[in-house]
Amino acid sequence: MKFTIKDFKGVIPAALSIFDKDENLDIKATKDFIKFLLEFDIKGLYLTGSTGEGFLMNSEERIESVKAVMEVAGDKVPVVVHVGDIGTKKTIDLGKAAKEAGATAISSVPPFYWHFNSKQIFNYYKDLAEAVDLPMIIYNVPLAGMMSAEMIKDLSQIENIQGVKYTNTDIYQIPAIKESCGEDFMVYGGADELASSNLLIGVDGIVGSFYNLIPDLFIRIDEAIKNKEVERAYKLQKDAVRIISYIVEGGNMVAGIKAVLREAGINAGYARKPFINFYEEDQKRLAKGLVDLADKYKMENIRVIDMLRGKS
Repeated sequence: MKFTIKDFKGVIPAALSIFDKDENLDIKATKDFIKFLLEFDIKGLYLTGSTGEGFLMNSEERIESVKAVMEVAGDKVPVVVHVGDIGTKKTIDLGKAAKEAGATAISSVPPFYWHFNSKQIFNYYKDLAEAVDLPMIIYNVPLAGMMSAEMIKDLSQIENIQGVKYTNTDIYQIPAIKESCGEDFMVYGGADELASSNLLIGVDGIVGSFYNLIPDLFIRIDEAIKNKEVERAYKLQKDAVRIISYIVEGGNMVAGIKAVLREAGINAGYARKPFINFYEEDQKRLAKGLVDLADKYKMENIRVIDMLRGKS
């Protein structure tokens, strides 16, 4: 294998999955969009997670999307495939398909909906780790139910479980997780609004939704932290939060990101229902508002925003 989980560091987009207007998976557009992301200095890709609308796809579509991405990116950056689902069997099948496609590692949210207890969640991860011979990143996120630091420590003792994606605002737990699980246990910050804070407290990488839209801004944040330019990182993070808040306030994050990218001339496709897409005038309005925001705060050298400016 070309990459190991230790190569999965830095700024990592939780990549969009690309669907056409009729909600069909668009393989050509998927490959083109991944090529666009690879034009930036990203350090990996995280596929078919929440941002990738993985739960709105059937297993065949998830596998097909992963294979398409691997054809483009597999020899360029490490790729982690989110295989999580409610059922253990389905998750294992997706994990085996990810391995066959050449993924560097797999990841999964805990099983949700039925309020599974800690033993059931532990067994879910244990079964998956034993069935799929790849490193695994567990995923702590409020949407699926948060696991305790103690549970993460227990899971870290299982062979193949080698990291956690931590998407929450109580990031004070991250250093404690790193300390209790050991330095070799990879920790990824998943809250885009806290990217600079996550990097300051020592995460191995940041994985997020808005790295599809403004990856260059987050790459500069990462570089500023590495260079100990904390004040610069803080200013860049404020710009990132302004952009995030503007899109999120539109009521539909995934559809909003895709609409702005489309308006900039990048085919990011459309979100699947029940998400509500932006079309025509609403798409133009959303994009114009983003440019106005960027102009107000003198944001420069953000490629997608500069592309939008060129169209105005």
